[in-house]
Amino acid sequence: MKLKFIILFCLLFIGSLGKAQTTLIPDFGELMELLNSGEKVRIVIHYALCHWQDTSVKESVPDAVAGMDIDTYEYFAAGAVRNKIEFCVFSNSKLIQNPIGKGFVYNYGKVRINADNTVIVTAKYIHPKSFKVLMNETFVGKLNNGKNNEGIHLFVGK
Repeated sequence: MKLKFIILFCLLFIGSLGKAQTTLIPDFGELMELLNSGEKVRIVIHYALCHWQDTSVKESVPDAVAGMDIDTYEYFAAGAVRNKIEFCVFSNSKLIQNPIGKGFVYNYGKVRINADNTVIVTAKYIHPKSFKVLMNETFVGKLNNGKNNEGIHLFVGK
């Protein structure tokens, strides 16, 4: 029995050594340094800690979480496209089973992170044949810097 426990402990310990370590990215400047140096970055969005962009919406933001890798992105310096502040934008689309209806949909997510650490997230469900937009929501949040309780987390893997 004691030998089984020691073997199990060793396997768990060795297995934990291979797990990836992540570090929270606290702000836009560090994000751009990491992306521009080729680092792999992931975003995790806690929607309940954001708010609707359309302030006339009276319902509460859903308690949902989304995540995606930032692989393809664009950076725009201030004034590049008539923008007042610099920003980074990226998006992703995956075919998923429709969680609010039947069949499948493209789950499209677009994220814009501004130099002032504000974030705009657009989430859409798109019909895979007709490309009709079945859901279109826009949320606004801020980057979580580890000291605030904001809903947008950026991580770099080690």
